[in-house]
Amino acid sequence: MSTAALDQLADEVIDHRFKGLPPDAAGVTVGRLRAQRRDLFTGGFTTPVLTLSAEAVEHNVRSLDRFASRHGMVLAPHGKTSMAPQLFQRQLDAGAWGITLAVPHQVRVARAFGVRRVFLANELVDPAALTWLSGELEEDAEFRCVCYVDSVRGVELMDDTLRAVGGNRPVEVVVELGAPGARSGVRDARQAAAVADAVEGTESLLLVGVGGYEGELPDADGDTVREWLNALSSLVVEFDKEGRFADTPEIIISAGGSAWFDAVAEVFEELPDLSRPVCKMLRSGAYISHDDGRYRGVTPFRRVPQEGSLLPAFRLWAQVVSRPEPGLALINAGKRDLSYDLGLPEVQVIRNARGAVRGGAGLVVSRLADQHAFVVPDPEAGADGGAEPPEVGDWVGLGLSHPCTIFEKWPLIPLVAGDGTVTDYIRTFF
Repeated sequence: MSTAALDQLADEVIDHRFKGLPPDAAGVTVGRLRAQRRDLFTGGFTTPVLTLSAEAVEHNVRSLDRFASRHGMVLAPHGKTSMAPQLFQRQLDAGAWGITLAVPHQVRVARAFGVRRVFLANELVDPAALTWLSGELEEDAEFRCVCYVDSVRGVELMDDTLRAVGGNRPVEVVVELGAPGARSGVRDARQAAAVADAVEGTESLLLVGVGGYEGELPDADGDTVREWLNALSSLVVEFDKEGRFADTPEIIISAGGSAWFDAVAEVFEELPDLSRPVCKMLRSGAYISHDDGRYRGVTPFRRVPQEGSLLPAFRLWAQVVSRPEPGLALINAGKRDLSYDLGLPEVQVIRNARGAVRGGAGLVVSRLADQHAFVVPDPEAGADGGAEPPEVGDWVGLGLSHPCTIFEKWPLIPLVAGDGTVTDYIRTFF
């Protein structure tokens, strides 16, 4: 990545765009604020404020990289989760092959910060985006972009644009395998062969492998995921037997979100030798922050704890602003500030005005408004009706579910060490 581009993030001036940051930091650069190493609780930060644990992020980056390496895979983490070039850099420094992205805007962000390898997990048929991509490939011989194809029509559209542009480097593509009722991707081997035939009929595209995403399979479980992964493996073996990879130095087979990477490793390890070296690519994304909800429940490290672990890195701090009736506290964070599509936040910790901290057991968030969360005693806590809600002025630390819809709401996120010191500020680009 470009060190100069990353360094420029420190020159951005703090202002009203960045919620939660200290008002007295207005006009100060991010770099100067970082150097002040303010305390999250006494340094002037306002609520609500989203934080990332410095230790948890580092643990998670290292943990999944070790897992991938142990199983002979490369990691191309899905950058759409965070859209944070500083976190991309951490992932690449830990050994990632490159960064996976979903749409052209995201690829442009990655390129602005010098990412040299991109896996674009979509078929790219937009003429303007294809023209831009062709130009990037022409201007930078070290830039590599691999993208999906899943239809003959898509191949035709790509070829039409790329031939008109007249670039000298073909765009590398993998045939995407889906499943009936799932997301994108061909539905069977016959359709896959038709798309591969269409690619071979062009000079603007180069077939380099197969890929897909098991996370959107209908009623996904261990059996259906492994069945699909075996079909993906069979497809790459059959394509190789047919000589479809004669013009590429390596063959890519790619899958894997953050829920089934153990199954991906298991099936990919069973691949036979092919005519070219095989790049077994894992594309998990949510692991970098993990969470206190969806991914806590589905991470493969629950099934194979001997393989590693992930830590929840998010905590959103909000403040009690109203106690309008017994058993109810309203805090000043709602749908505009936190994720709620895969579960409501968890009340994890209460910090009062004197700095005393207690756990949040016995309290739950019952519902959300745009700018408020309703904190009440846990109705399932038993005869005592749960814990007493916090008082006006108390800070409430929330655990959150689903990283992809948390990062997008916060353009500048304090990275906080275990002692409360803010060590950096993570810039996102959504």
